Amino acid sequence: MGVWELLLVGVVILVGLSGVLVPGVPGSWLVWAAVSWWALSDAQALSWFVLVGATVVLLVSQTIRWMLPPRRLRASGATTRMAVYAGAGALLGFCLLPVVGAIPGFVGGIYLCERLRLGGHRQARAAVGTAMRSGGWSVLTELFGCLLITGAWSAAVIWG
Repeated sequence: MGVWELLLVGVVILVGLSGVLVPGVPGSWLVWAAVSWWALSDAQALSWFVLVGATVVLLVSQTIRWMLPPRRLRASGATTRMAVYAGAGALLGFCLLPVVGAIPGFVGGIYLCERLRLGGHRQARAAVGTAMRSGGWSVLTELFGCLLITGAWSAAVIWG
């Protein structure tokens, strides 16, 4: 697979990652579709291994997400700004502290957004709790699965 095709796969993955944060966009399926396109175009053992792993991670994250309460983020007062902060925090946490850093990064992004909006620690902490109970765990589960798939794909492209 050429450089331009890899860049296009990367762009589709980024669109999928941002789509996880937007209601109604099948973000995790876009990430999986991009990885499967890459694996089918680059028929090597490593690419097939990454595709199988991505499929398992996607199915597990979707199963966990369906077991969690439904998303009611808009009703709890969540904004697009909060989604951007949470997503950026998860991505930054995932890069700084590989894999597990996405969880505190996501929660920290929500906290920072609410702290800037509300001005106080106590109010921001309460808002984080409300956001996580109202569907934040569902979003985090799906985003974490997509970040795992993205990390595996990136590692396979770089070192494979």
